[in-house]
Amino acid sequence: MTNRLLATLVFSLGAMLAGAAHAAVPVKTANGMLVDANGMTLYTFDKDVAGSGKSTCNGACATLWPPAMAAADAKPEGDMTIVTRDDGAKQWAYKGKPVYLYKSDMKAGDKAGDNFKDVWHVIKP
Repeated sequence: MTNRLLATLVFSLGAMLAGAAHAAVPVKTANGMLVDANGMTLYTFDKDVAGSGKSTCNGACATLWPPAMAAADAKPEGDMTIVTRDDGAKQWAYKGKPVYLYKSDMKAGDKAGDNFKDVWHVIKP
């Protein structure tokens, strides 16, 4: 096998693996709650309307509650869907409600945002 052909095969395999990683929904269940790929707790916001396709948390709100962003080529899977934010970016949604992280959660498993102001909630699948 020539070096050029080998390099092409390695590049193609890498591109396929990168595409597969992008395609997967980056959430899982841990300790009875939904977390991102890094184990950080995911939340929903009561002011978001399930199925509206929109997030109501923008600007300063999104600084404190960062949206769980989806890649432009991400595909819905199971209960995980995608909404379009005001700026056109894509965000993951669980059962139609946009999904967020909480800035004050410092490590995997933290859930300091649960019931924050009675409108933010840990997602329990």
